[in-house]
Parts: sequence; C-alpha cells; structure tokens
Amino acid sequence: MTIRSAPELYAHAIAIEREAAERYTELALRMHDEGREDLARVFDMLALLEGGHRDALLARTAGVLLPAIPRGQYRWLGDVAPETAAHDLVMRLMTPHGALAIALQAEQRAQAFFEGVFATCHDPALRALAREMAAEEQEHVALIEGMLERTPQDRLASTVLFPR
Repeated sequence: MTIRSAPELYAHAIAIEREAAERYTELALRMHDEGREDLARVFDMLALLEGGHRDALLARTAGVLLPAIPRGQYRWLGDVAPETAAHDLVMRLMTPHGALAIALQAEQRAQAFFEGVFATCHDPALRALAREMAAEEQEHVALIEGMLERTPQDRLASTVLFPR
C-alpha cells in the first residue's frame, strides 16, 4: 500500500490505534472476568495508552478531511465480527500468554506498516511523521515483549510479572 499524504497516514494511524484500544479493552474485560487482575491491569493500561494515542491523532487532525479506512482493515482477530461464536471461542480459550502474543503481533504489524511508509515515501514531512509513528509502535512492541517474557505459557498462570 502506498501512502501519499499526511491525511492518509493519519487516517491509517487512527484506525490502527482505534483497533488496538478496542482489543486491549476487550482483553482487559476478559482477564477481569477470569480473575486475572494483574493481567487485566496491564491490558487496561495498554487500552488507555492506545486510546490516548488515538485521541492525540484525532486532535492533530481536527478540521482535516481524512480518507475513510474500512473498519475491519486492522482487525486483530481476522474478519470475524465481535459478536460471532468464533470470536467468543477465541476469547474464552485465550491464555494470558496467548493474549500478549496476539497483542505483540498486532503491534509489530503496526510498526512494520509505518516503517514501510517511511521507506517508500519521498516527502520529508511524511517520512518524519511515519518515523515518529513507527517509534511509538516500537515502544509498544518492547513493552509487550517484556511482559510476554515474564508471562508463563500455561493456562494455570494467574499473574503476570511486570515492573510496577
């Protein structure tokens, strides 16, 4: 995909952050339901972080006409609607380690997207914006990688060991 303008890049970034905030919120609720409060707090924090990024991007683009990005383009769990049985099954069977692995893959895809824009565009301002967005995603990748390393892989694990 070729990004040709800042509004187009912002539209994709907003869609990516929106999906991340929604999925982290969903994962937090799931972990709360299962009594995994440490992990629920992690996902709550990530949802706030992503929601903050989305809100900052929306504020930056207030009054700018952004292209429409299909709602499901950046969906983490495929093209399955959230209310389907398949989605519910994935959420019920998800382990803390599995949830973090899905989050890591999504953050890596977002980082790769922005790095791709940086590598393929020639506009210096657009390259700088893409680099900034890729760096933010790299921070998320590093954060989740650290949590993933400290999260047991078995289903019986009830806590995640992460810096306070």
